[in-house]
Amino acid sequence: MARPGEGAGAMAVVNAAKRALRAELKRRLRALSEAEKLRQSRLLAAQVVGHSKYRTSRRIAVFLSMSDEVQTAEIIKDMFQQGKECFIPLYKPGSNHMDMVKLASFGEIDLLPLTSWNIHQPAESNGREDALSGADGLDLILMPGLGFDKTGNRLGRGKGYYDTYLKRCTHHHKGKPYTIALAFKEQICDVVPASENDMKVDEILFEPN
Repeated sequence: MARPGEGAGAMAVVNAAKRALRAELKRRLRALSEAEKLRQSRLLAAQVVGHSKYRTSRRIAVFLSMSDEVQTAEIIKDMFQQGKECFIPLYKPGSNHMDMVKLASFGEIDLLPLTSWNIHQPAESNGREDALSGADGLDLILMPGLGFDKTGNRLGRGKGYYDTYLKRCTHHHKGKPYTIALAFKEQICDVVPASENDMKVDEILFEPN
C-alpha cells in the first residue's frame, strides 16, 4: 500500500497491481452463472434487510446493479415497503463526480434512462432531492465494487466515484454514513492494493466459503 510521501514510483506500483487484479476479478465474474449470481444475491439481500444498521437507517443510498454485480432489486423493494428513503447514484460522465438522488418508487426504476453501462440512471435535470443538499444527509450507503479484502479495502472500476463521494460526505455536518459493500464470494481477495486516496468500507457482506 502506498502511504503519504512515498511518491510517484509507489503509486505506479499500486496502480499496476490494481489493473492486474481488476483483470483477474473480471475473469472470475465472467465465470459466474446467472443462477449462481442470483442465488448469492438473494442470500445477501436477506443479510441486508436483517442487518441492525439497515433496520435503524432511514435514508439509504444503494446502487442499481450491473449484470456482474450483486442484484439489489429485492433490497430496494424492501426499502419502500419499510418506508425508508431511497437514494441512487447519478454519475456525471467524464468526471469522478457522483450525487445520490432520491428515487420515488421501486416501479420507477424501469422508467429511468439507460446509461452506456446498461444501468438505469435518472436524468440530470429533473429536480430530484440530492441526499447531501439538506441537513439529513445519509444514514447508510450500500456499495458495489470489483474486489474487496477483509480489512475493508475496496477495488472499484477505476473512476473514483465512490471514493470522491465518501470524502464529500465527511464534510456534511452529519458526517460520513456507515458503508456496507455487497460482494459475491468470488470478489473477496487476500489483499486489495490501496493508496492514500482510497476510502475503506466499514463492512463487507458476502457468503463465507
